[in-house]
Amino acid sequence: MRAEYTGGPILGIETSCDETSAAVVDETGIRGLAIASQDAHAAFGGVVPEIAAREHVRSLDAMVDHAMTQAGTTADSIAGVGVTAGPGLVGALLVGVNWGKAYAMARGLPLIGVHHMEGHLFAAALEDPSAQPPFVGLLVSGGHTLLLEVREWGEYRILGRTRDDAAGEAFDKVARRLGLGYPGGPEIQRAAETGTPGRFSLPRPMLSKRQGPEDAAYYDMSFSGLKTALSIAVADVESRSRLDEAVADLAAEFQEAVVDVLVEKTMRAVEALGLRRVVLGGGVARNSRLRQRLAERLGSTGQLFVPSPRLATDNAAMIGEAARVRLLAGERSPWSLNADPGLVFPGLVQGR
Repeated sequence: MRAEYTGGPILGIETSCDETSAAVVDETGIRGLAIASQDAHAAFGGVVPEIAAREHVRSLDAMVDHAMTQAGTTADSIAGVGVTAGPGLVGALLVGVNWGKAYAMARGLPLIGVHHMEGHLFAAALEDPSAQPPFVGLLVSGGHTLLLEVREWGEYRILGRTRDDAAGEAFDKVARRLGLGYPGGPEIQRAAETGTPGRFSLPRPMLSKRQGPEDAAYYDMSFSGLKTALSIAVADVESRSRLDEAVADLAAEFQEAVVDVLVEKTMRAVEALGLRRVVLGGGVARNSRLRQRLAERLGSTGQLFVPSPRLATDNAAMIGEAARVRLLAGERSPWSLNADPGLVFPGLVQGR
């Protein structure tokens, strides 16, 4: 029989993609956090699901031990378990879900499955306690791009989302086309530092002054066409000269185009909702140009909360914190909890 959760250390487990992570969190914040990033995928230019799952199996026990050592705690002190149940790669998710269920069942602990993207909403609050609702949330990762209204934890309204490629996915694919490394986001940002946006002209998809809040396209995003436009520009350069001479400028223009879309869509939500507080989350939150532009647009009357790089990427601390809040609210997952790569965002309220 599972004990009720009334507080204390939560063990968080994250294995949704290619980071194996474990953490111990409680009401004071992060007590221990271990992350093992998988380098084996770089040679393939993207994550290989079978390799990811196998590496999780190899690494998870060590990550849990490392997080508990950092936290100065033992298994007997853990009061609950939170594990990413989706979305993500199903084989990778299964490793964490089954590990978390077995651990919780063996010790009679409350268990909660966490939505990976909800976890990203909690990352900034682990370092800045004032990053609390209400706020506009912009979640930008390799698999998802979401714009949300967050009035309180556990109650979310999705305003907009990408209709095709996620921003992080577009960065990866464009980096490959430019002959840069993987993951693409940091590579494009590095190349863009010596480039000049505007030398090449790329579109800003779904940004029209004719759109209003009643239009679905007002908050939604699209990056597939932008990626195609970049590919056409690259082909044109290659037909006339050497691509390496234009990579920096192409990277700078592509980065600026993505940032323009993300910032404008976010500010539309800020103005429409009257919420001048923005929480940025997901791997693309590490992009310095995105952070700079959002801060500039919000100005002195707004607040931008951004997690540090280690909490912007996939990590178990954010999963543990989301689990802690849900467990305190009395929620529990059954022992039948399963990995769900298409898991629906929890706590959605009606309306766009």
